[in-house]
Amino acid sequence: MSWQVALGLMMLVSMIGAIFIGFPISFTLLFVALLFGSLGLGYDLTFNLAYLQIWGTMKDDILPAVPLFIFMGFMTEQAGLMQRLFLALRDLLAPVRGALYVTVIMTAAIFAMATGIVGAAVTVLGIMAGPVMMRAGYDPRLSSGAIAAGGTLGILIPPSVMLVVMGPTMGVPVNFLYAACLLPGFLLAGMYAAYCLGRSFFNPALGPPVPKEERVTDLWQVMREVLVGVVPLAALIAFTLGTILGGLATATEAASCGAAGATLLALAYGKLSWAALRNAAVGTLLTTSMVLFLAVSSNVFGAMFTRLGGSAMLADALLAVPLPDLGKLLLVMALLFVLGWPFEWPAIILVFLPICLPVVEKLDLGLSRPELLIWFGALVAVNLQTAFLSPPVAMSAYYLKNVMPEWPLATIYRGMADFMVIQIVCLAALLLWPEIALWLPRAMR
Repeated sequence: MSWQVALGLMMLVSMIGAIFIGFPISFTLLFVALLFGSLGLGYDLTFNLAYLQIWGTMKDDILPAVPLFIFMGFMTEQAGLMQRLFLALRDLLAPVRGALYVTVIMTAAIFAMATGIVGAAVTVLGIMAGPVMMRAGYDPRLSSGAIAAGGTLGILIPPSVMLVVMGPTMGVPVNFLYAACLLPGFLLAGMYAAYCLGRSFFNPALGPPVPKEERVTDLWQVMREVLVGVVPLAALIAFTLGTILGGLATATEAASCGAAGATLLALAYGKLSWAALRNAAVGTLLTTSMVLFLAVSSNVFGAMFTRLGGSAMLADALLAVPLPDLGKLLLVMALLFVLGWPFEWPAIILVFLPICLPVVEKLDLGLSRPELLIWFGALVAVNLQTAFLSPPVAMSAYYLKNVMPEWPLATIYRGMADFMVIQIVCLAALLLWPEIALWLPRAMR
């Protein structure tokens, strides 16, 4: 091992250690990269590489979709579209055992197609559904698990912001990543709903029907609420995703139309005010700044780490593990799953995924390189969603605890653990049958 490779490994260990101590990820990446790059490559090459990486990130024509999709999500939240959607589905499914569980999951799945912001989805679902579930006598463990798991669908079901960032990182068109994650996302939502319905059927005390005094008995009023609460949002989602999947528009173009459409829906529902617009703009600015600054920092870090030889050494070490190619893929997935405990998805996608990518590209799994990368992208998305529910971090638990203090954190963790088992089953199905992710991209081609 050369001294430069050893320096690269020290750079990686220093970065992870500094983040665990509590330093901000973006500043840590940039500082560590410039420090170790200067020691191993010299000042001139280090700053030239940093300049080229920053300039290359600024010229990426996919990343402008990030703030637009984030604004679309915040605006739909400010417009109260999620609340109307929840109430409409609740009225429609009120007589069914476990109706509120299914309503939460369906609302989360539909709202996930309007926003990729996990924290917002879990928080709003907790505010809307938590008190209703408590009044209806629903099981706190199953209720918290359904809210937390449903809320994380936003990082998997398009137009996920995570997939927009993942596309350029992996060199895969975003529309194909969207297509690959669409069926796994709805498969997972269906498994959640089936699990909740099954538990409620065999044990009605876990999820009784909505109390009669809270039901809307007028069928026409129920249908009107469904039409008003579901159809406009569904039309916006269909237009935004349809143009991307159909190849009629780029992700950035579709995101701009989606952001404008969400603003018009807020206006139509009478929710467009200066305060709502300001809240959406400020939320977009904060989230976008975090994601894009991390993108710049991680690109600089990755360039230094690769130039020092660290990426090649780690890839060779993983490829040398005495396992079949499928076993090596499982090892990579296990590493990403463990990294999902302490790190948020931007750090994993932008920092660690490029390190694992050369290993995956050399595996012989019976797929062409483009299909292998598309399938791997879907696997990573499902894997990171699983990690989002895993202690000790599990940010979804803290989002939910903030709005539902009546539920103990231990209860929320146990509820999420049940749904994490379902996610692992879905991930295993995706590993065994790649067609789940590849059918729609193949049809698009």
